[in-house]
Amino acid sequence: MRTIMPKLLLRTTLFALTIGLVPASAQPLAHDYPGDRPIEMTVMFGAGSAADVTARHLADGMARLMTAPVVVVNRTGAGGAIGYRYVSKQSPDGHSIIWNSNSISSTYHSGMLPFDYNAFDAVARVSVESPVLAVRADAPWKDLREFLDDACAHPGKMRVGNSGTGSHTHFSAAALFGIAGAEVIAVPFGEGQALVNLLGGRIEAVVQLPAALVEHVKSGELRILTVLASARDPIFPEVATAAELELPVSLEMWRGIAVPKGTPKPIIERLDDTIRRTVESQAFVDAGSALGFRPAYLPSREFAQLIARDDAKLAQLMLDLGLKK
Repeated sequence: MRTIMPKLLLRTTLFALTIGLVPASAQPLAHDYPGDRPIEMTVMFGAGSAADVTARHLADGMARLMTAPVVVVNRTGAGGAIGYRYVSKQSPDGHSIIWNSNSISSTYHSGMLPFDYNAFDAVARVSVESPVLAVRADAPWKDLREFLDDACAHPGKMRVGNSGTGSHTHFSAAALFGIAGAEVIAVPFGEGQALVNLLGGRIEAVVQLPAALVEHVKSGELRILTVLASARDPIFPEVATAAELELPVSLEMWRGIAVPKGTPKPIIERLDDTIRRTVESQAFVDAGSALGFRPAYLPSREFAQLIARDDAKLAQLMLDLGLKK
């Protein structure tokens, strides 16, 4: 005896089967992305800056591995807030990415940004840079201990330049001298001006990232007194870390790529893989040696965990230093 399926049940079954097929064809697939549309990479630093040049090396490497160009657009201002705001409002389709850093946390906790790192999905870490304390080569201090002894003996004498109020180099310097119990004058400068003022003899020292200083160290104009990192920097292997002098200051600056929250996982995976291959290439390693950054790829999940840990660490540090709003 033949069983006849009721019409309503038949329609329901066919509809369910159809729905079950839709996601497979409608989901954005890695091999369909990016198509022929360009990918726009927002960089929150001025054209020609060390961070911008590094981002362009990354963009060039990614473009060679993808079917579309990766275009760098500089959106500067407000400690990175302008760039973060812009990208957070873009469609989560993988065509708007941001060259992010610890600044997502420092900008948020300093009150310049109304949202935190959770507005983005982490894609991959690209590089790491360690802040350093530098003086002119003709300065009397040969190492960090001599500089701190002088600073403690003459409170308010030392003028130490940084890259601006609320910048990574600002609170790196504040942490170092706060823990050491040395009273110095923090002098915030605009982009590139801290180094100019040090070379001109208008300040005694700077806390900066290696990329800004490496050529001047090689030329014999500057001396690095210490590295604020968990281990010695391979760019300056002969320079001791602050931790080696029992000053636990480790404030490495990471940089990486993030996308607007809700970007489909296959697109994130495609970007992640492309970044990994670029960062591991000899061309990118050579760029790091020349520019003063360390290639340091981390995949999406581990990068997201790092951002969350660093956010908590920076929030507490900025609170302790009176920089948190």
